[in-house]
Amino acid sequence: MGVATAAQLPQRGAQGDEKVVVAGTVTHRQRPMTAQGITFINLEDETGHINVVCSVGCWARYRKAARGAGALLVRGRLEVGDGGVINVVAEHIVPLRIAAQVAARNFR
Repeated sequence: MGVATAAQLPQRGAQGDEKVVVAGTVTHRQRPMTAQGITFINLEDETGHINVVCSVGCWARYRKAARGAGALLVRGRLEVGDGGVINVVAEHIVPLRIAAQVAARNFR
């Protein structure tokens, strides 16, 4: 299974509950008070944006990598929500080393 780009996710999401691997620079990390502990991470690759959903358990397991890295590799499953919004529900998170540090907008 290769790394899917943001541009490829709509085609793959049409197939249903598919496993994917995505990677990108972290642009946002959010944990809204109304989300019952779920953390949302937005990644960006050269083709677009990727929405990543981290359950409470996933965040607890991979918190150090998910919170500290400027770029991430995420393995998970595709979820198509209302209005066709595509999310990757994270199952495994790996930090990626990048040459330039990028400031993410965290927990606003």
